[in-house]
Amino acid sequence: MDTAEQAEAAVRTVRYPPRGDRGIGSALARSARWGRADDYLADADEHVSLFVQIESATGVRNAAEIAAVDGVFVGPSDLAASMGLIGGQTHPDVVAAAVRVFETVRRAGKPVGINAFDPAHASAYLEAGAAFVLVGADVAMLARGSESLSEHFIPGPGTSRTVE
Repeated sequence: MDTAEQAEAAVRTVRYPPRGDRGIGSALARSARWGRADDYLADADEHVSLFVQIESATGVRNAAEIAAVDGVFVGPSDLAASMGLIGGQTHPDVVAAAVRVFETVRRAGKPVGINAFDPAHASAYLEAGAAFVLVGADVAMLARGSESLSEHFIPGPGTSRTVE
């Protein structure tokens, strides 16, 4: 998200009328337990939340307005790229921008988080006020698990297969 207008548009797409424009297909909504939640539409907003992602220097500048949604997630890799620091998600300027977003969003009373796959950075972000930190990505964990299985069951050249 770069602007409050983009955040407001996102809110409209996930909220039911009158707050939003979401279709009333609640039988298909996971939070309605696929039609098994009694009176779901009467309190649907209690079951829906929206976290938008700030991934640009423009979004950092507009964080206070963007924070009008349920919560904010900072994307440090794309933020770094937008700041001319591609590949520098741990650059001090990127970290400082992320911390500014934490402070701004917390002042708005909303939760804010970030991804940080390095344990030291994850801890530092929690200490700096992140409400949550994504410390692993599902695709990376799946890849590492697949590699481990492959190494165990598919021998490399010149080795024999042993199964424990």
